[in-house]
Amino acid sequence: MQQRQAVAAKVASRYQRSSKKEKSVILNELVELTEYNRTYARRVLRQTGKRVQQGKQVFRAAVRSRAQRRRSCYYDEKVKVALLKIWRVMDYICAKRLQAALPELVLVLERHNELHCDRLTKEKLSRISAATIDRLLRVARDKYQLRSQARTKPGTLLKHQIPIRTFAEWDEQQPGFVEIDLVGHDGGVGAGEYCQTLDLTDIATTWTETRAVRNKAQSRVFEALQKVRKDLPFALLGLDSDNGSEFINDPLLRYCRQEKITFTRSRPYRKNDNCFVEQKNYSIVRRAVGYGRYDTDEQCLLLNELYSYLRLYTNFFLPTMKLKDKERVGSKVKKRYDKPQTPYQRVLQAKLVSKVAKDRLRVRYATLNPAALKRKIERLQQRLAKTTSQTNWRECARMIAVTTAQRSHQF
Repeated sequence: MQQRQAVAAKVASRYQRSSKKEKSVILNELVELTEYNRTYARRVLRQTGKRVQQGKQVFRAAVRSRAQRRRSCYYDEKVKVALLKIWRVMDYICAKRLQAALPELVLVLERHNELHCDRLTKEKLSRISAATIDRLLRVARDKYQLRSQARTKPGTLLKHQIPIRTFAEWDEQQPGFVEIDLVGHDGGVGAGEYCQTLDLTDIATTWTETRAVRNKAQSRVFEALQKVRKDLPFALLGLDSDNGSEFINDPLLRYCRQEKITFTRSRPYRKNDNCFVEQKNYSIVRRAVGYGRYDTDEQCLLLNELYSYLRLYTNFFLPTMKLKDKERVGSKVKKRYDKPQTPYQRVLQAKLVSKVAKDRLRVRYATLNPAALKRKIERLQQRLAKTTSQTNWRECARMIAVTTAQRSHQF
């Protein structure tokens, strides 16, 4: 590029003094040497080194590059405002899941007077790509980050009576085979008693139910599991848990045998065996209630009230993506996912779910407003946050000190 400019600067003074016929010859030589476009070469020769006076100052003009033509913004501010509002209602989900749900969400929110946009904006929202959604939400997305924590304590009771789950023994394409787990709300301090969330996830449809219990007592967990079973839109066919004593016990084993429910357990210390429910422990439970310490009856009641709205919000409106297959190419693993769908849509597509259950779900879906559900969830989250005071942390510190003193006294 510098060589071309040097050649043009050297030829320009001769070009500007020449006649029209000579200019044509010089122009042909420059085009042949530099491979410039003829029109551009003529402009370079005409303007380079030309003296220009502005006021008392005289300077030599340089060739100015043309201003780049900017495309008009197709997705304007109206689209961005509507998209941001829908994204917040949908709990800040990723662009691929949001893009698949947008056409249906716009209709639902308009039906409940939560969204008002003109026809052109709705057309743009219906054809917007996931990459464009990422670009438009880039600034707002960085504000929302959460870090995960986990705490697991395996149990040993009755393990020899409960088989380790193998994928060949389960029909994961049929609704009803679920994974269960407990999420502890200890606030980072494991001393004392604190609330637990029973998390149940169906593998085929990703339908998720949650319920808070006061502690990890077998009777409380068993009671919560029975209540959760009644809320499922399909029959419970199989349970798979970790090796904790809250699940591996006689009452639950007898119950599963009486109800003809397949009861299996994962391998010890292998969290990937329960990958479906482990994912929901974060994406649903932790995102909704965080990592605070909840150890009172009031907080347990608030958690269950929040979960009563959260189950409707996540199962009817939040799309999920299921892994279809993965392929290793060299050092990279390529993963392919199915089309994002809500658990509600997956249940409607399931052939083994009864028509009565599907009709019941359709009636319930027609009455739900995702924006109203989101507001109720946020109000309960604020109430829950207010109950987590500094007294809880002081009590935790006191229990740790007492436990440490007892252990040192023993040894």
